[in-house]
Amino acid sequence: MKLLAALSLLIISLTIFGLYLAERQVTAETQHDLRQAFDAELALLRTAREFRHASVIERCHALVHKPRIHAALEDGALDLLYPNAASELGKVLVPGNEEEPLARRSTRARFYRFLNAKGALIPPVVAAEVGELAAEDEQKLSFKSLPEEQQSGYFWMDGNREVVEVIVTPIISTEDGQAIAALVAGFPVAGGERLAPEIQSGLWLDGRLYFQALAEPLRAGLNAKVTEAVTSGEDAAKGGVEVQLGGGRFMLFCESLNPNGLFQTAHEVAIYSLADLLSRQRDLRWRAGGAGALLLLLGIGASFYVSARLAAPVRELAAVSAENRVLREKAEAALKVKSDELLRTARFSADASHQLKTPVAVLRAGLGELIAYGGQTPEAREEISMLLQQTSRLTSIIEDLLLLSRLDAGRVQLEVETVNLTGLVESCVEDLEVLHGFPADCVETNIPPSLMIDGQKRYTHIVVHNLIENARKYNCPGGRIRITAYEEGSTVFLRIANNGHSIPESSREHIFERFHRGGMNENVPGHGLGLNLARELARIHGGDLRLVRSDGEWTEFEARFHSAKVDAKNAEA
Repeated sequence: MKLLAALSLLIISLTIFGLYLAERQVTAETQHDLRQAFDAELALLRTAREFRHASVIERCHALVHKPRIHAALEDGALDLLYPNAASELGKVLVPGNEEEPLARRSTRARFYRFLNAKGALIPPVVAAEVGELAAEDEQKLSFKSLPEEQQSGYFWMDGNREVVEVIVTPIISTEDGQAIAALVAGFPVAGGERLAPEIQSGLWLDGRLYFQALAEPLRAGLNAKVTEAVTSGEDAAKGGVEVQLGGGRFMLFCESLNPNGLFQTAHEVAIYSLADLLSRQRDLRWRAGGAGALLLLLGIGASFYVSARLAAPVRELAAVSAENRVLREKAEAALKVKSDELLRTARFSADASHQLKTPVAVLRAGLGELIAYGGQTPEAREEISMLLQQTSRLTSIIEDLLLLSRLDAGRVQLEVETVNLTGLVESCVEDLEVLHGFPADCVETNIPPSLMIDGQKRYTHIVVHNLIENARKYNCPGGRIRITAYEEGSTVFLRIANNGHSIPESSREHIFERFHRGGMNENVPGHGLGLNLARELARIHGGDLRLVRSDGEWTEFEARFHSAKVDAKNAEA
């Protein structure tokens, strides 16, 4: 055993160290795969963004070289500027079909305007033809001077409730090569669209995140993290950082789109879900753990084999003492059999002594005569008194068996009378409190006053007593007993329930059999006659006894009797 313990400890240590190295390797490979997948998706996102931006820039360059626009500006005919531009730029404002690809829809402008040589906005003749804007939005398009080069930026349109990308393109005079005006065009920003297969993108502008595809809790958390990264002045999120959002893990990408421009700096924000990669990492860890467990089992088996080979002298000594060991095992087996028999005998004696309530009449008479005779020592007299107190137990069992025998033989004749069922129940409840100390506040009764039934009082008392006693014995500690009775037509229903354990399904069809003890609680005293006797007595009264429910909350039995019609005076008596 010492050899086996030492070799097993060595194998376990090596296996744990190997699992540690495997875990590190799996983590490193997963992080490497994560970075490669994220960089690939990020490259797709950047490619899509640059392609769209290049298309918009090229389109604006082409628009500012239209001859009719140059003619209106160079001749100073500003009243003809927008009408001339309508024929040239009309197609720019055609709304994009939502079923079109995103790249095509995002190159259609929401509006366009012209700036004069001083950077002021030239108001359109008809705003609907060039894209309507709110007054506060048009004010954002004016500059102190015309830019020398094409500029792009982003701003929030309060009137249209959306973010647009604004391209400012100078219009150069063909005469002196100076900027004489500028074209300002606004294009939609596809916030929240999937521009790459696994990345969702949005825009952060002026402390606010425009990421409509995200749920509000995720958007709020993401906005806080992006705001923190932008305001800190760090550029760590440009290459992607891992963040926790709404119980999930994501890679966050944040990059400035228009630094050092005329417009307020905007940042492109993208998130990449790590759920698939983390799931693959967990799968790899489970595989590594399974391989380690298999290796551990093989190592322990090898340790057992080696230790057994090295322990040959011990086996020789064990062979010498084999006969003694066999004899010892036989002796232990015999002792176990005897012990089991003693336990069964003790259990039977305990159950019998607890259940038998009275000895036979001769034994009762003999014990009574001994006490009356006198002459005993105080100890002997006390012992005889104790024996006499136990005689009622045995008599009760014998009477139950005799009564069942008479019922089987059909020799029980009922002397039908009017029985006060309410009084019977109250009497049994009082016995329950006095004889067994059952708390009165744990018994709930709901019985009409003076509820009368047809029957023989002795036998109906046995039915009620056995049901209440059964509810007490099989109740849970601190449980309650509920007794209800009501009358429907010519039938009186008595229901008695307790909070005991549920009766197993396999035992429910046998609980009314004689000497059957349900497997709910084998330590509950009893001889298996109570329910059977109660049902037989209920049936000879023209009623019945059945199990209503046993669902773990309540176990409830229902007894039925014939109602006795009495006048008010008799009932009062």
